Amino acid sequence: MANYQNLLVAIDPNQDDQPALRRAVYIVQRNGGRIKAFLPIYDLSYDMTTLLSPEERKAMRKGVISQRVAWIKQQAHYYLESGIDIEIKVVWHNRFYEAIIQEVISGEHDLLLKMAHQHSLLESIIFTPLDWHLLRKCPCPVWMVKDQIWPEKGSAVVAVNLSNKESYHNELNLKLVRETQELANRIVKEPLIHLVSAYPAAPLNIATDLPDFDPNVYNRALRGQHLVAMKELRQKFCISEEQTHVQEGLPEKVIPEICEEINAGVVVLGILGRTGLSAAFLGNTAEYVIDRLKCDLLAIKPDGFVCPIDVDE
Repeated sequence: MANYQNLLVAIDPNQDDQPALRRAVYIVQRNGGRIKAFLPIYDLSYDMTTLLSPEERKAMRKGVISQRVAWIKQQAHYYLESGIDIEIKVVWHNRFYEAIIQEVISGEHDLLLKMAHQHSLLESIIFTPLDWHLLRKCPCPVWMVKDQIWPEKGSAVVAVNLSNKESYHNELNLKLVRETQELANRIVKEPLIHLVSAYPAAPLNIATDLPDFDPNVYNRALRGQHLVAMKELRQKFCISEEQTHVQEGLPEKVIPEICEEINAGVVVLGILGRTGLSAAFLGNTAEYVIDRLKCDLLAIKPDGFVCPIDVDE
């Protein structure tokens, strides 16, 4: 269920404006719930010095943490004064993504929000290694927020995989659309949700290798298969045909183009969270799409996802 009530905001320590906190407040004002502003910090110099005793190092850490807590309170003072429930927590941890995910798990948070940095020239989003760790490994949905005002009449785009090769895609498609509808109905008046799917064209050299093969017939058949699957999916959620898009091409090209064409505010997609050799050799289709987006992103894991991060004692 997308009734997000326990939001964790990863604070960006390098800037005074916090778009992720602003988006979290926007959601809570319309959907209810509470917010925790969370910041992991670490300075190796405090641990390397031999001139300080362990007690002195601990006291200095506490001093730095207190300064950061005060800084976050200053960033959030307008929200706090207006009655928004925001808890502030700063921890000392040398692996930021682990600290954030451990806080998600221990605090039972159902949505993580973090700012995604924007490229000034192309207006696209740049994802840091920290972002990729969170997208791949965080057990709850991750909302990457672009530092930009929500577009007027901005819509939500759900990227679905209509290939029938793996059955888990069908279950994930249903989860993506269901959660997007539920969230949109709570926070947006008259929400507009679009479904987007891409399918590959026949390889150009296949006609040479197989003379009897007709790529046009193959492409028409594949498009027909995707159109039937899209119709079945949209009818389950009462989404009009005008709000569905099935196009030939690679997902990383088709989906960002559709998002820009319809002025999307957020794209919702499923991410399998592959890590290690699986990610290195197979990659994640979602990640190729993410690299080219120019709007907010909401990444949702499939049911049964197992987080690889353990909570520290």
